Amino acid sequence: MKSYINSETAPPIMQGSPPPPEWRLPFLDWDRPPWNRWAFQHVRGFLPTAPVPASDTPSQLIEAVEPLEEIKFRASYGATTVSEWIDRDYTDGFLVLLDGRIIHESYWNGMTPRTVHLAQSVSKSVTSTAAASLIEEGLLDPSAPVTDPLPELAKTAWAGATLQQVMDMTSGTKFDESDYANRASDIGKMDVAAGWKPVPKGYEAEHWPACIHDQMLTLTERDAEHGERFVYRSMETDVLAHAMERVTGQRLPQIVSDRLWKPMGAETEACFTVDTSGYALSCGGFNASLRDFARMGQAYLDDGRVGDRQVIPKAWVEDVRSGDHGLFNDISREALPNGRYRNQFWIEDADRMGHLSLGVFGQFIYVSPERGMVFVKLSTWPVFLDVDRKKDFLAACHAIARAVGRDC
Repeated sequence: MKSYINSETAPPIMQGSPPPPEWRLPFLDWDRPPWNRWAFQHVRGFLPTAPVPASDTPSQLIEAVEPLEEIKFRASYGATTVSEWIDRDYTDGFLVLLDGRIIHESYWNGMTPRTVHLAQSVSKSVTSTAAASLIEEGLLDPSAPVTDPLPELAKTAWAGATLQQVMDMTSGTKFDESDYANRASDIGKMDVAAGWKPVPKGYEAEHWPACIHDQMLTLTERDAEHGERFVYRSMETDVLAHAMERVTGQRLPQIVSDRLWKPMGAETEACFTVDTSGYALSCGGFNASLRDFARMGQAYLDDGRVGDRQVIPKAWVEDVRSGDHGLFNDISREALPNGRYRNQFWIEDADRMGHLSLGVFGQFIYVSPERGMVFVKLSTWPVFLDVDRKKDFLAACHAIARAVGRDC
């Protein structure tokens, strides 16, 4: 079914009591168009979730709005303006920080400042950021085998891999994430293991993993030596998160709340989707507000500090910005020609400090230390991935930076 942009009339998805059958959310396709335009803001209404409590004393965001809407730039479809791009790009929320001040904040498609929105793989960066303090405290060692905290992985393809290789997605574990539309692929099975989807028709449920940990234990094949290549695989984040839970004795939502969300002054309770074992989906199940994602970006911009508190270890921030960014692949270079991947972040350019948190269907946190700017965009694209749309996002951000005198 065709989706709709913000300037078009929205169909009555899930409207009415009860909604008519043709407008009820289909469980198998809730993340597909046009259903995702409603679903990404209402995950708590149809999936089990666990809360991530916010701070009792939210950090303050200063508003200093500037007129950015008519800034011109060249997108993949031709000359455009920021306003037209926001409309055409299925935007739900867009926020720009300059030196810690909000210079643009807009909401669309029914979203509000208090709405929590599914972040998809931006969740990976949230998870690794919460892991940073565990590394600083010595509870996790990036150079140690991942089997130290998770000995059961000795019988899987992760045997011999380090935690750093897991965080950089350079382990040799075979995991098929090449086609999100293939429901029988490893990533398709993850949807079922996470509780996001039913087992597709034509398959026996008994042959599908019941939770993420069960699926993890089935991954026994390697397609490379550990540390030899980069391939984006969501399960690597879940290995990291299980290690975090094992060394703390806590569940991931509590870890994230205690070590990131509360300390950075989040104002809105976030949540993770959880599987049948109660495990929070670290690789894609985090939901939060636009402003709180901006707070996380600003914390990175400020070397990990929020006010007088070091919330994210400075050594971790420096490593994300300029660590050993050695591996990438040709598919990823289509959008980021000189990019890299480090610690569950995408590095825009190996010669610069900018980094991105990216999620399918158009989720972005872009931190540009050279410019003193943070850009956050939450979307509901009609496709999982779109290289042109990703380039358009960066082009819009760069045009805004030039317009406010931060071209570099």
